[in-house]
Amino acid sequence: MLSSGSDGNATLVASGDSSLLIDAGLSLIELTRRMEIARTGPYALDAVLISHDHYDHVKGAVPLCRRTGVPLYASRATIKASGLTRALPAGQVRELRPDTPFGVAGLTVTPFAVPHDTFTVGFTISDGEATVGLATDLGSVTLDVLSHLAGCDVLVLESNHDEDMLERGPYPPHLKRRIGSPLGHLSNADTAELVRSLGHPGLRHLVLAHLSRTNNRPELPLQAAGEALGECGGEVSVSLGWHDHPGELIVV
Repeated sequence: MLSSGSDGNATLVASGDSSLLIDAGLSLIELTRRMEIARTGPYALDAVLISHDHYDHVKGAVPLCRRTGVPLYASRATIKASGLTRALPAGQVRELRPDTPFGVAGLTVTPFAVPHDTFTVGFTISDGEATVGLATDLGSVTLDVLSHLAGCDVLVLESNHDEDMLERGPYPPHLKRRIGSPLGHLSNADTAELVRSLGHPGLRHLVLAHLSRTNNRPELPLQAAGEALGECGGEVSVSLGWHDHPGELIVV
């Protein structure tokens, strides 16, 4: 993950010469800098995929696509809310539909709807040998979410907050209610339960994403997810997405 959290979200998924950026919530300068840390660059991208229209996911999308000319995929709701067809040339913005797979540079991308307070999708991305599943902004888990994420080799899942820290923290009541609602963000306990449901012998890596700097501490989601994985058996590496620097490179 190049960046994860309310300051900006961006995840790079690559296979061979194919490279996709999921969300572009940083400035073009910062996206470029972090991609260079990951030993790549904007012109290596084959496409940008946007999960939803919140600023921490779309901030750099238009400048990046203008600079590189790569296509941008987003839902109709996100395209409309973000004004993407007005900002980019005709044909560069492409509509994605939940539960409808499409191909990009030899990779198969399947979007699926997740519960959030604006229309949001998660993604599975497969090169035919390994599959990555990403769901980083959701307030609850549906059967549809479970079915799409089942069997993935790598999972990138939100683990936003500790419930006690959120309750006792400085946020105003309306924001606490939003975060904790079924259309808000998953708690560490929610994510641990999701991990229990998704654990299987082929799962190799788990990345915990979108951690709150105010209502979470890194050791808490690691502990909760680690305990859940321990109940599932098998060996799974667990890492965190960070807001201020790229996370570790994961090779499958």
